[in-house]
Amino acid sequence: MKPFERITNPRSIRRRLRLNQQEFWSRVGVTQSGGSRYESGRSMPRPVRELLRLVHIERIELAKAKGKDFEVVSYLKRANPRLFRALTRAALGRNGRKK
Repeated sequence: MKPFERITNPRSIRRRLRLNQQEFWSRVGVTQSGGSRYESGRSMPRPVRELLRLVHIERIELAKAKGKDFEVVSYLKRANPRLFRALTRAALGRNGRKK
């Protein structure tokens, strides 16, 4: 998924991850009720979409990330996507979970 790409169904992402609304939305700084509105079809602001992508799709822990980390990841994905995928698989393991 590209940065700022439209996330059309956050509920399906949440269900695939087997998280309740509170767990899912609190990781990106959104209240449960706000997340419920997004899941019901309300337009999601670009920053919320990007945070959702980073946290739940790219699996980046925001508490540990620094600004330069995001710049490096973004550059690597653009400059050498194959290397990025290989490094991601190596870091997270075959099933997408941290080792």
